[in-house]
Amino acid sequence: MGSYTPALIRASTSQFLGLTRKTGQRSSWRTLSHRSFRRYFVGSVVSDFGTWLQNTAQVLLAYHLAHSALAVGLVTCAQFTSPLVLGPFAGVLADRIGGRKTLLLTQLAAAAIAAGLAVAEFCHALTEWPLVCGALLGGLTFTFALPARNVTVRRLIPAEDIRPAFVMDAVSYNLGRAVAPPLTVLIVLTTHGYGIAFAANAATFLFFTLMLVLAGKGADAEPERRSRVKDGFVIARHSPRIMLLLMMVAAVTVADDPVQVLGPALANHLGVSQGWSGWFISALGAGSVLGSLRRPRHLPRLRLAATALAILGVCMVVFVSTPWVWVSFGAALAAGVTCLLANSMTRTLLSQTARVNQASVMAVWAIAWAGSKPLASITDGLLAGWIGVRPTGIILAIPAFIPIAALAAASCRSKPRLGAMQAARFADQTPESPAAELLPASPEHASSQA
Repeated sequence: MGSYTPALIRASTSQFLGLTRKTGQRSSWRTLSHRSFRRYFVGSVVSDFGTWLQNTAQVLLAYHLAHSALAVGLVTCAQFTSPLVLGPFAGVLADRIGGRKTLLLTQLAAAAIAAGLAVAEFCHALTEWPLVCGALLGGLTFTFALPARNVTVRRLIPAEDIRPAFVMDAVSYNLGRAVAPPLTVLIVLTTHGYGIAFAANAATFLFFTLMLVLAGKGADAEPERRSRVKDGFVIARHSPRIMLLLMMVAAVTVADDPVQVLGPALANHLGVSQGWSGWFISALGAGSVLGSLRRPRHLPRLRLAATALAILGVCMVVFVSTPWVWVSFGAALAAGVTCLLANSMTRTLLSQTARVNQASVMAVWAIAWAGSKPLASITDGLLAGWIGVRPTGIILAIPAFIPIAALAAASCRSKPRLGAMQAARFADQTPESPAAELLPASPEHASSQA
């Protein structure tokens, strides 16, 4: 029997949770010193702001038309259904014509769809089912844009700044989520201007298109690759590490879904205005932005991502369980911080493991991240009507605890052979380490085996 000192216990706990310190890390915001990436970031911030104007307006309009959480779930489900079906084709397109060209096409198409919704609303023709159809079409452009964004970001930034660049791409998305929802609520309450939100979104897509053109000036032509629709799935099937990361990505989406879908019903349950649903979404986005301001101090590790995911689950349980609206607001804010950490960590680890097959693997990432959204949303809407808002939120938080529990069980089984700290290190080996023998030598090798 070995002796366990407090220092050894602290070191073992830190190792298990993935809190391995890495010195000399720069703030993620320093990536804006690269001119091309700065132009991309400015355009994406404006575009994502418009997207969240429309997302919030869709949620409020759906609830206004049907007075049902299920209607909100249907609209959200429609918006994120296409990644489940078309995600792999999006990766193939990004490989064939290039990430930046794909983004340009999707932004122009998204602008036309948002403008169509605005015209329909101004003409008082936008009812529940046309709204669902508009969300479905907008989701198509979102599906093809996701892998293209990953490919584009990697081409605009040096290799050593990949993780900070992914953090900033997430910050762009969450800046819009932090600022746009309260503004949308204000617009809707003062002018009943759902159409204004849709029209503004169309304008932001056009602005992002301009920034993408400027970001690509002087850049080398993107190489064409002949990938297949099934490549990403084949690679994931032969890599347990990629498969686990993809499941964690889906768990993040499922866990934070109640903030958007259950927001109006939760606000009603807490006895406050439905406008609080916008503040809940805003808090989630603001938490992610606040998390980006802190200089990263730890290595990207699977265990750290699992720890962040578990904390996210705790935040969501508090969000739906508390009887005080301000505690729910604070829980959504804390959830935003852990969302950023879990998402950026899993995205970075996937990108590192995928190597040259970025588009194929990140197309499957898009399915896990966005494709799990409709399943979570429709589950939220149905369960909330059957068993209530609070039990529904707790059920959707459960997947967030599974990865850390699985890693804890694996460590317990490994202790007799390796010791606690050695087992923790073994579980977090990167693909380049000796533990890589458990995985295919490379994504290309996985494809060839298939």
